[in-house]
Amino acid sequence: MAQLICKDVTLGYDGKPVVHGLNFSVEAGDYLCILGENGSGKSTLIKTLLHLHPVMTGSIQTGDGLTANEIGYLPQQTLVQRDFPASVTEIVRSGLLGRCGMRPFYSKREKALADENMRKLGISHLSGRCYRELSGGQQQRVLLARALCATRKMLLLDEPVAGLDPNATREMYELVASLNRNDGITIIMVSHDIPAAMQYARHILYIGTPLFWGSTEEFRSSGIACHFQENPVQKEAYPYD
Repeated sequence: MAQLICKDVTLGYDGKPVVHGLNFSVEAGDYLCILGENGSGKSTLIKTLLHLHPVMTGSIQTGDGLTANEIGYLPQQTLVQRDFPASVTEIVRSGLLGRCGMRPFYSKREKALADENMRKLGISHLSGRCYRELSGGQQQRVLLARALCATRKMLLLDEPVAGLDPNATREMYELVASLNRNDGITIIMVSHDIPAAMQYARHILYIGTPLFWGSTEEFRSSGIACHFQENPVQKEAYPYD
């Protein structure tokens, strides 16, 4: 059953349309990779799915029992965020705030969930460390554990391996794949890494001209995939991406 359905969606930023006629759905337990040229609107789509940007036209619906506050989010990191002066445990537990309601404290069960997610991602030994002292790969694991505290159903990841070295990149991809394969968590990932997308994802959404949504095998045989492989994308900062 579909957890997420986009129908005839137009996306925009600051009132300016960026993408028109977007139609796709995401089934429970799926792994969808969102690809596209710089500035095509990939990150704008993620923010719209999180209700941080309004839909200009069309509709985005959730199903299969998924609610908007059950979507975990791993955003792109900024330099300011990388230097955040808090402990690993504090950052991971902050993902539980949506569960607390008006309570000014975490319950024993919530603390146990944070501890379990740190164990699952191999960062329990870092629990007392200051976040800004960690490597880029360790920081991403911390943020992924934080996102897991917010959901058991769906994770949205925006360029989760940006700035990581090859070893950390491979480890992050394997961690995400394990969460999808072993825990049944639906993955929606924005990426510029075409080989990784075709290795791990089951479906691909390409935002560009033409729009594409389909299985990874269908994408592999499309002219779009060939274009990407012949013209690798260089990551830059764009307001709509």
